[in-house]
Amino acid sequence: MAALAMRLSGSSWWLPVALLLLCVHATVSALLPPGYYLAAFGDLTQTILLLLAVGAMLLNVLQTRGPARLFWLLLAVGCALWALASSFWVGFEVVWRRPLPNPYWGDAVFFVHIVPFMAALGLQPHLQQDPRQARLRALDLLLLLLWWIYLYLFIVIPWQYVALDRAQYGQAFDLLYVLENMVLLAGLASLWLRTTGGWRRIYVHLFLASFLYMVAAELVNTAIDKGTYFSGGFYDLGLAASMCWFVGVGLYARRLAPAPEPAAAGSGEHSAWGPRLALPALLSLPVLAVAALADSSAPPSVRNFRLLLTLGALPVLTFLVFLKQQLLDAELRRLLRQSRDSYDNLHRLQRELLNSEKLASLGQMVAGAAHEINNPLTAILGYSEMLAGDAQAGGEARGTAQKIVQQALRIKGLVGRLLNFAKQVPAEARPLEVNAVVQKASQLQRLETAAHNVRTEMDLAAGLPLVLADENLLLQVFLHIIHNAIDAMRETGGGTLTVRTACRDGQVLLEFSDTGPGIKEPSRIFDPFYTTKAVGKGAGLGLSACYGIVSEHHGRITCENRAEGGASFLILLPAAPVEAARPPAAAPAN
Repeated sequence: MAALAMRLSGSSWWLPVALLLLCVHATVSALLPPGYYLAAFGDLTQTILLLLAVGAMLLNVLQTRGPARLFWLLLAVGCALWALASSFWVGFEVVWRRPLPNPYWGDAVFFVHIVPFMAALGLQPHLQQDPRQARLRALDLLLLLLWWIYLYLFIVIPWQYVALDRAQYGQAFDLLYVLENMVLLAGLASLWLRTTGGWRRIYVHLFLASFLYMVAAELVNTAIDKGTYFSGGFYDLGLAASMCWFVGVGLYARRLAPAPEPAAAGSGEHSAWGPRLALPALLSLPVLAVAALADSSAPPSVRNFRLLLTLGALPVLTFLVFLKQQLLDAELRRLLRQSRDSYDNLHRLQRELLNSEKLASLGQMVAGAAHEINNPLTAILGYSEMLAGDAQAGGEARGTAQKIVQQALRIKGLVGRLLNFAKQVPAEARPLEVNAVVQKASQLQRLETAAHNVRTEMDLAAGLPLVLADENLLLQVFLHIIHNAIDAMRETGGGTLTVRTACRDGQVLLEFSDTGPGIKEPSRIFDPFYTTKAVGKGAGLGLSACYGIVSEHHGRITCENRAEGGASFLILLPAAPVEAARPPAAAPAN
C-alpha cells in the first residue's frame, strides 16, 4: 500500500505534505471540542483541498489534447462543484455561524458533482478516437446529466418540497447517492481491468480515491441523520484523505502524461456506451412511473408530482435519443460512402495493376524490337556512311547517303532513349541537366503532340545548375505531365504547351503550361485515385506517383489554373551541391 501511495505523488514533496496534513487534521479533531473553531478548520480545509484538486486537474487540461483534455476538464468541473458544495458549509458554519439546514437545497450540488466524473469515464481517453465523435460524446453527457437529475427529482425532491419528511429525505438521498457512487466505481473498475500502462494506473487511483470518498460520505450522511455529526471531527478525516488523493491523482497524471492506446485496441468500444446510457435511461422512466402509481404508502401529492415529472422528462430524453440516432445514421451513411469509394478505388487499382502488367510486357516487347531494329539500322548506317564517303559516287548520291545517315542517327537516338526508359533499374541519383531531360521527354511525345494539333514551345534558361536526380524517374514525371496536357487540349481541338525552365532562389524551376480547359479541383489533383477522366481512361494514380517522385527528390510540385485559361504545373528541384556537380578529377598520368 505504501508503494501504491508513493506513486501518487506528482513530485516527491506531495506525499509527505498530504500525510502531514492528515496528521494535523487528526490532531486538531482530537484536541478541539466541537464548536465554531473546529467547524471552521474542517470546512476550510476541505474547501482548500478541493480547490487544489481543481487546479491539479486543470494542469492536465493545459498539457493534453482531444478526449484526454475533455476528460480532465470534466474531472475539474466535478471537483469544482464539490468545492462549491463544501463552500456552502463554510458560509453557514463559518460566516453566518449557524448550522446547515436539513434538508438543504445545496445537497443537490453534492449529488450532481459525481455526474461529470461518470461522463469523463464515458470518453475513454485512453483510446485514440475519431474527432467526429465529439457530438455523440456531448449528447451522451447531456443524456447522462438529465437522467441523474431526473432520478434526484423523482426520488429525493418530493420529500423536501412536495411533502416534507426529513427521515424519508435522508434515506432517499443516501440510497441514491450510494447508487450513484457505485455506478462510478463500476465504471472505474471496468476501465481499470481493460487498460494497460499509464492510464491503468490513473484509473486505479481514481477508483481507490472514489471508494474512500464513498465510504467516508456514507458515514457522514448516516451521522447527520442520527444527529451525531459535527464538522471537523473524525468523520471528516476520511473525506480529507479522499480529497488529498484526488489532488495526488492530478499531479501524478501530469508527471505520467500517458499516451492513448492505438485505435485498433478499442475498435468500436465507444459506440457501445451510447446504448448503455440511453437504454436504461428510457426504460427507467415508465418503470418508475408505474412504481410511483403503485406506491400506496406515498402521499397523493408525491405520486402526482412523480407522474407529472416522468411525463415531462420522457419527451425530452426521447428527443435526445432520437437526435443521437440521427447522428449515428449520418455517420453510418458517411461510412457507407467511404466503403463504396474504397471498393471502387480497389477495382480501379486492380485495373491499373493489370494495365501495368500489360505495359511491362509491352515494354519488354519494345526493348526486344528495339534491339532487332538496331541490327539492320547499324548496317544501314554503315553502308550509307561508306556511300557518303565514296569519292567515286556522284554528288547527288553522296548527298542522299548523307541524308540517310542523318535520319538513321535520329532513329538510333530515339531507339536508345526508348531502351533507356524501359530499363528496370533501381533509382540512382546523379547530377543531371534538367533541360536535356525536358527535351528528351518532348521528343518522345512529338508524334502524340502532332497527332492532336498541339504545338510545343520551349523557353529553356541557359546555365541552369545541375540537379541530383534519377533521370528515368524525372523523365517519367515530365512525360506524364505532357501527356495530361495533350489530353486536356485534345478536348478543345489543340493548343499550345509551353515548357519553361529557370533558376529561382538556388532551385531549378520547371513550368508546364497548357491552353486547355483547366482543372476543376487543383487542390485534389495529387490525391490518389482522384481523376477527371472517364472510366477506363485512368486510375488517378499518375499524378500521385509524380508527387511522390518529386518529394523523394526533396522537391515540390504544385498545380494551379492560369488566369488566361489552362493549367500550369510548377516543379521546384533543389540544385545539386557543388561537390556533387563537379566532375571527378582525372587520374594522374604514370
